[in-house]
Order: sequence, then structure tokens, then C-alpha cells
Amino acid sequence: MASNRPASVTSSAPGETGSFAFGARQDGETWEEWNPTAESVRPVRGRHRVAKQRGGGLARSSTVLGVGVIAAVGAGGMATAQSGKPPVAISVPDLSVADLPGVGSLVADEKEPEGTATPLTSAGLTSADTAQGTTDAGEALRARIMLQAEQQQDQVDSASQRAAEAAAAKKAAERAAEEREEAETEAAAAKKKAEEEKKAKAEAERLAKLAKSYALPTSSYTITSTFGQAGSLWSSGYHTGLDFAAPTGTPVKAVHGGTVTEAGWAGAYGYRTILTLDDGTEVWYCHQSSINVSVGQKVATGDLIGRVGATGNVTGAHLHLEIHPGGDATGIDPTAWLRGKGLNP
Repeated sequence: MASNRPASVTSSAPGETGSFAFGARQDGETWEEWNPTAESVRPVRGRHRVAKQRGGGLARSSTVLGVGVIAAVGAGGMATAQSGKPPVAISVPDLSVADLPGVGSLVADEKEPEGTATPLTSAGLTSADTAQGTTDAGEALRARIMLQAEQQQDQVDSASQRAAEAAAAKKAAERAAEEREEAETEAAAAKKKAEEEKKAKAEAERLAKLAKSYALPTSSYTITSTFGQAGSLWSSGYHTGLDFAAPTGTPVKAVHGGTVTEAGWAGAYGYRTILTLDDGTEVWYCHQSSINVSVGQKVATGDLIGRVGATGNVTGAHLHLEIHPGGDATGIDPTAWLRGKGLNP
């Protein structure tokens, strides 16, 4: 870069007082006012090259400012380079890029037509932003951020909704399964109940039919001892039959049709009659006061067998009844057997 013409170093004449004044030199020559021209500010190739900056109005403004500073340094810096010399006031006119052809050439390729300079606030705007009427970069960025946030929130809401719908569907399916299971359970219970009722009805009909062919062994009685009752009164240690207490002479009847297989004295049983039914079950009538049948005799339901008495090992008049299925020596509960025949002793 061109610089001020270097000042000649001279010494003051003896007896003279040295001084500096604007427009005057100590050697008697007059300072010339320096006005930058295209030739004076033209850059020297390879030296003081100003790097071009791109990216908007701010970079270009920095370039102009830097060139202005260089020009100012070129105008006044050399004037003060002499050591020991006070600075000289230099007037630098207020120039613009248009007034400095040399400087203007440095940024000519970045110069924009007048009125087209892009403000800093519009930097980063996209064509989509401009189409939407957005002119402020900050507002455009905020709009994009808000749009992205809304999209993310929509995704979260959609995921939450899908999860809620899936949970609701699962709950509905579980509830439907529970209701189906309850319905199946109720149906099974109803079916079972119906079957039980059907069985009970059939059993009742069967017992009613049996009852017509079976009869209680006596009448006007009181049950005094039941099957399995423990006590020292019985040689086996427990009661083996069912006792019908009734006055002596009360008729004893055949509970069902069969054949008399025993009739006579039987020790502790007193006078005993054994009636064998068609299925092989033996019915023992014990402690009778008298016997009215004989061995081999066939009887029908309700026929007279004998009469209530107090013979054998007894404490009073009663009929001791035992049931021995298949002629087994060990008897069963006469109460249950009679109820199985439709009779309720």
C-alpha cells in the first residue's frame, strides 16, 4: 500500500527552537494534504491482501470496515512511525465503498444491487418459510421447533392412544373370557342340577314303585336303638340292628316277598324268623313272642310273620330287625336299607 512520503531527518539550527505545526515541516517544506485515490489505495499483489468473506451482509460490512482501517493506517501510521516525533493530526474524509474504487473492487463480486441487502434477521429462511409469509429467521426457527414439538407430541399421543386401545381391548377380551367362563359354569351347574333333579325324580319314582312292594316290619312303634350304637348290653360291643319298641303281641310283617329259611329259638335273639328275599338278602326278625310261619314257606309283602315279644336278651318288648345282604354274617344298617326301598322307619 502507498504510504506518506518519509520525512527527512534534519537537526535544528543552533539557537532555533524546534516545533511541529499542521501543514509545516521543520526543514521548511510544507506538508501536503493526502487524499486517497484509486492508485494510492490499490492493493499490492501478494501483500496486504484482504480475504473475501462470504455469508451475508455482516461479512461484507466487516470487509469494508477492515479496508477503512487499513486506509487510515496507511494515511497516518507512517507519519507517526518516526520515533521521538509527536503524532501529526490527519484528516481522513468519510468515504464509502462507492467513493473508493479500489476498495469497491475488492468486494465487487459480493456487492448486491441496491435495496437487495439481506438483513441479519432473515438469514436462514427457507423458501417454505417465505411462502408462508415468514420474514424473520428467529420466528421461522421458532415455528419449525414448535412444529417439530407438535409432531413429537402427536406421536406420543398416538402411541399412548394405541397403548390405551390395546389395554382396553385386552381388558374387554379378558372380561369376555370371564363372562364366557361364568356362562359356561352356570350352564354346567344348571345342567348338573337338571341331571340331579332328573335322577332324583327317577329315584323317587323307583322308590315309589318299590314302596308298593316293600313294607315296614311293624306298626305303632318307637325306635329305641339304632345300628352301630355302642354299649355293654350287646355281646359284640355295639348294636347290630334296629329296635322297634312296641307292645307285646303287635303283628310282625314280611317286608318283601321271599322264603322262610329259619323259624325257631336262637339263644340271645329269642324266637327268631329269617326271611330270605329273592335277591339273597336275609331279614332277621328277633325277640318275637310267637312265630306264625314255618321253614320253606313263601310269603308276600305284608304277610304276618309273628308277633312282637321280649324273648332272649332284652330289657323290654320290641322287634330287633337285622339285614344281611347275600346271607353275610355281618349285617348292614337296616335304616339305610329300608330307605333304599322307599320306606322311612
